[in-house]
Amino acid sequence: MTTEERLYKLEGIVEGVMATLPGQVTSLEGRVDLLRQEVKAEIGGLRREVEEKFNGLRQEVKAEIQSLRQEMAGLRQEMASFRQEMEEKLVGLRQEVKAEIGGLRREMEEKFNGLRQELKGEIQSLRQEMAGLRQEVKAEISTAFNKLMLYFTALAAALAVLTFLR
Repeated sequence: MTTEERLYKLEGIVEGVMATLPGQVTSLEGRVDLLRQEVKAEIGGLRREVEEKFNGLRQEVKAEIQSLRQEMAGLRQEMASFRQEMEEKLVGLRQEVKAEIGGLRREMEEKFNGLRQELKGEIQSLRQEMAGLRQEVKAEISTAFNKLMLYFTALAAALAVLTFLR
């Protein structure tokens, strides 16, 4: 095989490599875009889920408060009719109601604090997952870049050999 035939063969190989590189880079870009879309969709789903849970909890709290308000209104009406003969009992009952409301408030605050801690934990977990995904994407891009550099190095070596053979 002559030098010219080798040169044509090497040019064909180089053209083949150069023809596949844009496709591989495009494929990698597509995979990165798909991964980015999946991460965004997952985050959106988690946000919706957290919002739904929070809204559900808010509705439960509102209903409980409304129920307490209705109970208190009923107690006030009842107490108004018996006020003259049960003034001492009414004072005691008021104290019990206040203590119950305070207990409910403390209980609700504890539940809110627990929910707040759970949300913080879930958000932290999501941040860690996203960091891991970022590292994976960076590693894939680095690997593709390294392969590309190896192809270019091989091409440069082949051209150097051809130059020396002339």
